[in-house]
Amino acid sequence: MSDLRSLLHGLPGVDKVGVEARAAALATRSVKTTAKAQAIDLAIRMVDLTTLEGADTPGKVRALSAKALRPDPADPTCPPVAAICVYPAMVPVAFEVLKGSGVHLASVATAFPSGQAPLDVKLADTRDAVAGGADEIDMVISRGAFLAGDYTKVFDEIVAVKEACGSAHLKVILETGELGTYDNVRRASWLAMLAGADFIKTSTGKVPVAATLPVTLVMLEAVRDFRARAGRQIGVKPAGGIRTTKDAMKYLVLINETVGDDWLSPDWFRFGASSLLNDLLMQRTKLTTGHYAGPDYFTLD
Repeated sequence: MSDLRSLLHGLPGVDKVGVEARAAALATRSVKTTAKAQAIDLAIRMVDLTTLEGADTPGKVRALSAKALRPDPADPTCPPVAAICVYPAMVPVAFEVLKGSGVHLASVATAFPSGQAPLDVKLADTRDAVAGGADEIDMVISRGAFLAGDYTKVFDEIVAVKEACGSAHLKVILETGELGTYDNVRRASWLAMLAGADFIKTSTGKVPVAATLPVTLVMLEAVRDFRARAGRQIGVKPAGGIRTTKDAMKYLVLINETVGDDWLSPDWFRFGASSLLNDLLMQRTKLTTGHYAGPDYFTLD
């Protein structure tokens, strides 16, 4: 597919210094007090509450699913999160708690986190998760194939997984910490979008370098430019290492200043996180009551 290679390598190069400087400058901006309560509630609604551990149990997944529905049981005005994200084996457990609630059920599939499995295994993984009740699939690309320049293989795998998803939305994880350059992040973003991704996601959270503001900025610019060219809007999901309300506010500023209001919605932006939610809840309590709840006031996930 020489046309694909030509398109990807014909994309404008990323100005590394410029991207990092802009991300650093935007990170210094603050959300004004009057808007902070709204921003915190928006961030809560954007969370994909995640547990992806080998030690996950049905009990833990049920408890996390209940927390997704009522993050602060003492405050019914607190909004639910966007989704729960679990391994395929735990999808039926979460589905029993979430069904009919409006909270989405996401599952990592396609040999998460390495992506090193034959395509038929990846497709079976995806179909099993959807059959169990997942309405969102978070797949990983074959980074080895991408870095070797085999863009056609990566493209074809995304197309096949998208088909296996049926009506479920597809989030494509680029694992940006392994891609090496911002140019590769831009190329992988475009490759995923051209192949049919509904979202592009930074990371699995299983490698040392996960989501960063500069990488997310490159991906936001990619979805903005893709919509201008192709007429289709794509979501963005940074994941891994986003732990505090201050972190979340930086990303909301980044969205607002880069792509605008159209992406300031859980339909188009998500945080892949676990500990972030508790910090958002503590900050929310501080705004409403004037004092912090202790870190043990909310469940530890």
